Amino acid sequence: MRATFIHGIRDVRLGEIEPPAPREGMVTIQVAGCGICGSDLHYYLEGGIGAAQVRDPFVPGHEFAGWVAQDYPELGLSRGQLVAVDPAHACGGCEWCQRGHVNLCPFVQFLGAPPLHGAMVERLAVHPEQVVPLPAGFSVRRAVMLEPLGVAVHAIDLARPRLQETVVVLGCGPIGLCLVQLARLSGADRVFAVDPVAYRAEAARRLGAHDAAPTFAAVMGWTGGRGVDLVLEATNSPEGFHHAAEAARIGGRILLAGIPEGDRYALPAALCRRKGLKVKFSRRMGHVYPRAIRLVAEGAVDVDSIVTHRFDLSDAEKGFRLQADCQDGALKSIIVPEDGDTPF
Repeated sequence: MRATFIHGIRDVRLGEIEPPAPREGMVTIQVAGCGICGSDLHYYLEGGIGAAQVRDPFVPGHEFAGWVAQDYPELGLSRGQLVAVDPAHACGGCEWCQRGHVNLCPFVQFLGAPPLHGAMVERLAVHPEQVVPLPAGFSVRRAVMLEPLGVAVHAIDLARPRLQETVVVLGCGPIGLCLVQLARLSGADRVFAVDPVAYRAEAARRLGAHDAAPTFAAVMGWTGGRGVDLVLEATNSPEGFHHAAEAARIGGRILLAGIPEGDRYALPAALCRRKGLKVKFSRRMGHVYPRAIRLVAEGAVDVDSIVTHRFDLSDAEKGFRLQADCQDGALKSIIVPEDGDTPF
């Protein structure tokens, strides 16, 4: 069957991979759509993230949804049913899983993280625990966007915005745009956004930011030189941590959700120490799909407008290029196995 492979830096090609063999205890999914995530772009632009390196041709993709390929009556799943899929299969038995931190499981099997192939394929098999049934009427694009929204929900859980606080979101990619909306829902007084790409900053305004600017320096103007109570950092910049520290008030808080290029932060230590900042790091997500589904189903969060492009597997390279280079207004590109009349 067809699949999209990353062969190396900026080298994406269509190829063939063996279809999943039927296995007891697994659920076969016909992929309906798979988003290009910021982490996928790190594999595309840098060849890896930390220890997860692309050493052989690799199928990316972990933000995905699909149709159940056959009936699984014992699981309550029917052929043709649209489902979302949690890309993470934690071990369930380690200390961190037992504490409820499944997103930190060191033994996790995560689809689309080398060496485990991901979802930019026609079909794949997943564990039943990864399958997330959806309400009737859910679209493919909304189903795909549940994973990035879930990452943002988990980040907000860690950040704990407080009523009437000032918040700035650094980085207005899909995660950042979800964070803008969730910060508003959490009761923040003023939510600002920063992104050097004009159309991304404008998207943040459209989705609820009170103001947006190309650099973090605007924060001091917005707050009369005080800085914000909470910084939600969702950039891919090694300077992201530094800019977050500059934007935060004395005694403020920072939540780091972004992955920096080169797997390094550039940061003057005295800045954080002298401000007495509280810093948290966010990794993936826990069991947040039920809340993400409700947020979308009830119209509390707009994920539809974040999806700007769709491409067939054979055109995936264009999707990676446009999103990586911030061209053609690309925010979120979704790769579909078949273009044309595929419901979306």
